Amino acid sequence: MSDTFDLIVVGGGPGGYVAALRASQLGMSVALVESTHFGGVCLNWGCIPTKALLRSSEIHHLLHELGTFGLSADNISFDLSKIVGRSRSIARRMGGGIAHLLKKAKVTTFDGRAKLTGRSGEAHQVAITKDGAAVTTIKAPHVILATGARGRQLPGLETDGTLIWGAREAMTPQELPKRLLVIGSGAIGIEFASFYRNMGSEVTIAEVADRILIAEDPEISAAARKAFEKQGMTIITGAKVGPLNKSENEVSTTIESPKGKIDLTVDRVICAVGIVGNVEDLGLEGTKIQVDRTHIVTDGFCRTGEAGIYAIGDVAGAPWLAHKASHEAILCVEKIAGRSPQPLHPLNIPGCTYSRPQIASVGLSEEKAIAAGHKVKVGRFPFIANGKAVAMGETDGLVKTVFDAASGELLGAHMIGAEVTEMIQGYVIARTGELTEAELIETVFPHPTISETMHEATLAAFDGPLHI
Repeated sequence: MSDTFDLIVVGGGPGGYVAALRASQLGMSVALVESTHFGGVCLNWGCIPTKALLRSSEIHHLLHELGTFGLSADNISFDLSKIVGRSRSIARRMGGGIAHLLKKAKVTTFDGRAKLTGRSGEAHQVAITKDGAAVTTIKAPHVILATGARGRQLPGLETDGTLIWGAREAMTPQELPKRLLVIGSGAIGIEFASFYRNMGSEVTIAEVADRILIAEDPEISAAARKAFEKQGMTIITGAKVGPLNKSENEVSTTIESPKGKIDLTVDRVICAVGIVGNVEDLGLEGTKIQVDRTHIVTDGFCRTGEAGIYAIGDVAGAPWLAHKASHEAILCVEKIAGRSPQPLHPLNIPGCTYSRPQIASVGLSEEKAIAAGHKVKVGRFPFIANGKAVAMGETDGLVKTVFDAASGELLGAHMIGAEVTEMIQGYVIARTGELTEAELIETVFPHPTISETMHEATLAAFDGPLHI
């Protein structure tokens, strides 16, 4: 086996394995180094297995709403071990699929950890170890770092794997906690809160900011809070969580907020307070690579300060999304291959939260658009005025559009409701294609679909919606 390649990819997550596959397609010899499982956190402990859990919880919720649809069932119950087992099985299946794709593409894979050890002529040297023992050293003129990130640990809120959970423990519960505290209300925290509430847990969310889902448009954030509280969740914003005091099988803490102090005792705590990049032990110290708050600094083509070394995905900073990592992988590899890809525009990257109701957005919020100096036209259309949503029993939802008043440019789109994570791509295409309200208004949306709310929300920003 040769020790010299055109490209070395460090990390086999949604950034790394996509980079390896695309490089192979373009005729490069590729080595991929992965220390655990192909697919990274996303496939094994994030995006995919959580969606399997959420699907089970959605069905559990619907089983308790059967009367609405003229149906009935007795003795509704669930087997948590089977729910978790299905989720883990899906993760293994998808991981096996990636291994097959890499083999088919003739990507050389190494099981171990990679570290930059300097140059050999024009090539970067990468030492591979497994469990502390040397495996081999390989080299290539180009190295892509795709090492991902991990959950942030805050003093006094450290996870212990038993009472205080991170994402992995929250994904593999042996029993359903009756009382649950979720610290953090980004997408990860909200999705876990939604799963456990749908399954019957009493859920409290504590968020340090003045609203949940701080990355979303404030109007959507407020609608989400209203929906979650209607489901029975307790939400505390402006929250400062005190030390977590553990007893044999429960956790007590005091939460301070603008509304006063709350003493809370729960069975389990989930900490979802952000992530930090995996930049340790990569050999960055002997390079010109810059690290800012645990993330590698890159330019629009994923290039670091060291020639021939690139960084993609979570390790390269926000937004921490699998689809961002995969897109960066493709544009980075194509730039290396001498093609002419376009830099990734951060405002064209959609964000999705797969809770009940779902939340999705792209571009600027109304607030940020105005702050950026735009005169805006805003459209809104509620799900309750959409025939398909009514037929589905999913009338809690809203689509909001933000346009530049002068040019008609779609500045942002923000959605909450059933299946909006599947619909946001329509607005992403509009932004990427630099479409205006004219093209969106002239687009034919199929009937009956919830996607018609997107058309109506565009009309609402200009001549007015038809069905409200």
